Amino acid sequence: MKKLTIQSAEPPAAASEPCNGDLSTQFHRALSVLAGKWKGDILWQLVERKRRFGELRQSIPGVTQHMLTTQLRDLEANGLVKRTVYPEVPPRVEYEMTPSAKALKPVFDELYRWAQEHGFPTSAQGAAQPKPEPSGDGDLPESQPRKAGRR
Repeated sequence: MKKLTIQSAEPPAAASEPCNGDLSTQFHRALSVLAGKWKGDILWQLVERKRRFGELRQSIPGVTQHMLTTQLRDLEANGLVKRTVYPEVPPRVEYEMTPSAKALKPVFDELYRWAQEHGFPTSAQGAAQPKPEPSGDGDLPESQPRKAGRR
């Protein structure tokens, strides 16, 4: 099978691009730094202010302590989160966004706007809930127990 590609008539304007090197490589590197089930949630929570570990864990439903720790370490290693340990008993640790991560705020704002415009409402706006399918067992709601014996 022959590989078909469409090439633009004009060469890419490398001087106007914000990054050096292969743009695809840079794009994939940026996505890999931000990819992860919880990284977006963590960064979103840190946009407003510094937060302690417990605050982050409470504000992100479903994240485990282990996963939050892993994701925070990864974000710190990539230079997006700064971890500050205060020499107190018990130790106090705060997490905050670095300046490079703060530069992502317009991206988050645009993602939020895009989701609103294209049918991804927030839960506060009452996202469409799927209707329960009839079970064929009558009209009893799932929360009501059934009586033992004859049907």
